[in-house]
Amino acid sequence: MVTRSVLLGCGSALPRTVVTNDALVARGVETSHEWIVQRTGIAQRYIADGDEKTSDLATSAARAALAQAGVDVGVVDLVIVATTTPDNVFPSTAARVQGNLGITRGFAFDVQAVCSGFVYALTMADNFIRLGQAQTALVIGAETLSRLLDWSDRTTCVLFGDGAGAVVLQSAQGAGTVADRGLLSTHLHADGSQYDHLFVDGGVGSTGTFGFLRMDGREVFRHAVTRLSEVVDEALAANGLTAEAVDWLVPHQANRRIIEGLAKKLHLPEERVVMTIAQHANTSAASIPLALATAIGDGRIQKGQLILMNAMGGGFTWGAALVRV
Repeated sequence: MVTRSVLLGCGSALPRTVVTNDALVARGVETSHEWIVQRTGIAQRYIADGDEKTSDLATSAARAALAQAGVDVGVVDLVIVATTTPDNVFPSTAARVQGNLGITRGFAFDVQAVCSGFVYALTMADNFIRLGQAQTALVIGAETLSRLLDWSDRTTCVLFGDGAGAVVLQSAQGAGTVADRGLLSTHLHADGSQYDHLFVDGGVGSTGTFGFLRMDGREVFRHAVTRLSEVVDEALAANGLTAEAVDWLVPHQANRRIIEGLAKKLHLPEERVVMTIAQHANTSAASIPLALATAIGDGRIQKGQLILMNAMGGGFTWGAALVRV
């Protein structure tokens, strides 16, 4: 028998305000609805109002995940928040969420791996559970990325949105085969030599300001296509599986063309790929759990199915996770 981290529930939270492509044009962004949809697949995004913090979205998503899982908050002994946009430099946003939920046991911390953050956080929670250092974990991806956008830069400001998604993981015993429920494997990578292709041009330790998001879109796209394909192959090979075994691909929601290319490589029909980019845009660390919560909530993803998640973000960081729900 082996210890597995079983995904018991998933929840999401979105800001109050929806901003369509046409609304961006009305605000003075030099673009069009047609151009954005053609290049990215994005039709709208949610933007946090001034009184909506990352921790607020994370807390709401966590409560929804706990409710779906039927798990009492009192048994949670680990909270990890993946975010690029914490409420404060310190303490961690995870500590704020822990306090909001009334959790007084266990431990809490943030993970910063940008768009790969949720896969990184999922991996860390799984490791703690398998080592016996935690029994029940909340893993949250939450972002208010709109606060890092330069609204005069049409190459970036149209791409991103705000939101949060959360999952509940709990320790359970499995047979050690790919038929087990829970996380089967996770695979993480980073290449710091690509640091300057996707970054924020400021920070506490450099400029003393928060800065704006900057991106070399061509290079990011090129690396994403290669790295995401590689890490998918790695995950499948590690478990002795082929793409035919995958019931659902739940990828990072960065660009529709990247997702479609990956699905084509895996020979997965579009109806087995979860895409929420049209509604949510790129929500960085929140994008995978938001998409997962959407597909579980509407009944597409069923208990016992095999889910493949993958993401790439600034750093560059990238990773994948295979989980049987």
